[in-house]
Amino acid sequence: MGKYSYEQRLEVVLAVVEKGYSAKEAGDIIGACKGDAQEWVKLYQEHGVEGLLMKHGSYDGQFKLSVIEYMHANHLSIRETAAKFGIPSHTVVGKWERIYYEEGPQALFQDRRGRKITMESASKKPKLDKKAEEDLIAENQRLRMEVDYLKKLNALIQSKEKSVAKKKQQS
Repeated sequence: MGKYSYEQRLEVVLAVVEKGYSAKEAGDIIGACKGDAQEWVKLYQEHGVEGLLMKHGSYDGQFKLSVIEYMHANHLSIRETAAKFGIPSHTVVGKWERIYYEEGPQALFQDRRGRKITMESASKKPKLDKKAEEDLIAENQRLRMEVDYLKKLNALIQSKEKSVAKKKQQS
């Protein structure tokens, strides 16, 4: 909601509420999309002019859970739910709902800000005992020798076929 000033949002809301414009028509006044205009109108209807001044914040897991459960119990859309609870961006509610369905309600209590922590053990190579490591090295060397042998054999066969083909052309 930082793209549009408070005055621009209020202008759009008043065009819808007082002048009877559609959300699309009112949004077109300042170049906003219909969805943004609808969201601002809902915030205005739920919280008055203060709804247009709301800032982004952080929310605890219990609040997120109650928002999603309220939305499901009352069959509200994501935008309607965001407006009802004074959440400035409906996409946040959508993200919470996705987490709720994919990972379960307890996942809403996890802090997901910042970089993900990678497990150090996952990045380290697994340790093998000395004997197993030597066996793998020996097997690797045998396989490389076999590949080299097959390449040389293939080259010999191809050169023999070329010489036979050359003799046939000369005759």
